[in-house]
Order: sequence, then C-alpha cells, then structure tokens
Amino acid sequence: MTEQRGGAVDESCVLTEGPWTHRFVGANGSRFHVVEAGTGPMVLFLHGFPEYWWAWHEILPAVADAGFRAVAVDLRGYGASDKPPRGYDGYTLAADVAGLIRALGERSATVVGTGAGGLIGWTAASFHPTLVRRLVVLGAPHPLRLRAAIFADPRGQFTASTPTLKFQLPRYEHVLTRDGGAAVEEILRRWGGPRWTHSPDFEAYARCCREAIQIPQAAFCAMEGYRWAFRSVLRLHGYRFVRLMQKPLVTPTLQLHGALDAASLPRTAQGSGRYVSAPYEWRLLDGVGHFPHVEAREVVLGEILRWTKS
Repeated sequence: MTEQRGGAVDESCVLTEGPWTHRFVGANGSRFHVVEAGTGPMVLFLHGFPEYWWAWHEILPAVADAGFRAVAVDLRGYGASDKPPRGYDGYTLAADVAGLIRALGERSATVVGTGAGGLIGWTAASFHPTLVRRLVVLGAPHPLRLRAAIFADPRGQFTASTPTLKFQLPRYEHVLTRDGGAAVEEILRRWGGPRWTHSPDFEAYARCCREAIQIPQAAFCAMEGYRWAFRSVLRLHGYRFVRLMQKPLVTPTLQLHGALDAASLPRTAQGSGRYVSAPYEWRLLDGVGHFPHVEAREVVLGEILRWTKS
C-alpha cells in the first residue's frame, strides 16, 4: 500500500504500470487521469462504483490489440482525477465524457460504461449524441428505468438500492474508508456473482478497490453522484433532467446485464430499449452479477469488439 504522511493512501496507488500509458487531461474544467493503449478509433471506458480505471485493466490491452485506441478514465472524484466538491450531477458528468472525447483529439468515440459509469454513458449519449458513436452499457438500466423502479418496485429495486440509499447520510464516507475500506469489499461481494466472489481473483481485485477508496476525498466524491440522483427527484433541475432523458437515443446501443445482478435488478434493466430509436441489443449473462467486465471478461470483450466493429 502506498501512503503519505499521516497514513492516508496516496493517488500514486492507482498509477499501476503495464502495457499502457498514464496521462492527465484537462476537460470540462477538471483534470482527469486517463490510461491509454493502442491506436485507431477510440473506445472510452467508464468504470463503476466502488471501482476506478483498474476495472478495465485486462480488457484495455485486448481492445488495443484489436486495432483501437483504448482509453480508461478515473471518473470525476475517483482515483487520480480531480476531486472537486461539486459537479456530480448528471449534466456535469455527461459533459465530462464529452469534454474528454474532445480533449483527447477525437470527434467521436465508442463509450463503454459499467454500473454508475453505464448510467453516465446513457446520459452522455443522450445529451451529446454526435460525440458518442456507439454505446455499450453493463449492469446499468437506463436512468429513467432505474428511477421509476426504485419507487414502483419496493420489494425489488428499492431493497436492492439500500446500500446506496445509505449514502444520503451525512459523513457516510467514513463508513466506506474505515477498517481499510472493508465496506467496499462487502459491497463488491454483495453485488457480485458467487462464481466470481468465491474465486482467487476476487480478493486481489477487492484489495485494489479498497485501497483506491481511501485516497483523500475519493469516498465523499464517489457518493455525491448517488446523493444528487436522490436529491434531484424533488428539485427543478431533476425534473428537467428527466424531461431531457425522455428523448430517444440515436446512438446504437448494446446492453449487457448479469442475471444475478443484485444492485440493478435484471427486471429493472429490461425495457431500457424503449429509450433507444437506433439499433439496440440486449443480452442477459447467466451466472453473472453486477460486474460483468471482471466476472465474464472474455464474453464482454467479445461483445464490445463485435459491437464496436459492426
């Protein structure tokens, strides 16, 4: 574990060396840490919670080898990216993606997002359709499907969302970081499929995520997006967000979802295609939980390449 004075985990813990290049890019008023490999049409990877760019560390080189410019980013507030106190609303997070595509010198990109990153992917494709060439979402219902299900399915999606509902509590970030980030491992275990959580790979992956969440301010920032999602229900800009998201997507969209996803239930995710007017495909992955990119890596890689090349 990499530490600063006082025992806090340093951002350098996410700067792992490998067949990629670490860069810092300014976009939408913030500095983002990106990890890049390969050349060709760009594929931009957005991680979920409670992860960071490392979510894609095995998929990234494979996509690069297939002839693409593969870029994984630490989202606003995570890893080695900036951690401003504000900017975790849906509008700003979507603008981050648009700004990154432009800052990286591209006119458009295929966007691949998982979990919370998938929700951002849906929003970016909706708000900035000319910049998102194709979209792949994993473990992420369309935001309006998720919002509706939380209220309409109290025994299902509302109960599944209980861990994130707790994020509304003041100073809950200290719960995530105490005991070396043990709560992060508990969330990964609760949301992941048993085949993965009982495998040797799980402990190493959980250890990386536990370390990254202990970077100063990372836990607070990671929860702010969830806090905005619930607070916005009662606010005018939340109503406007819903209105804007109702416009059908014109981006070809592939939706992959784990049949055992305990965070975003499959029945919540099904029906997201109603918000897509472009070509759309849905695939349910048997035996997989909320983290298909690590639980069924080869399947996900194949689907990403198929969708990106088609």
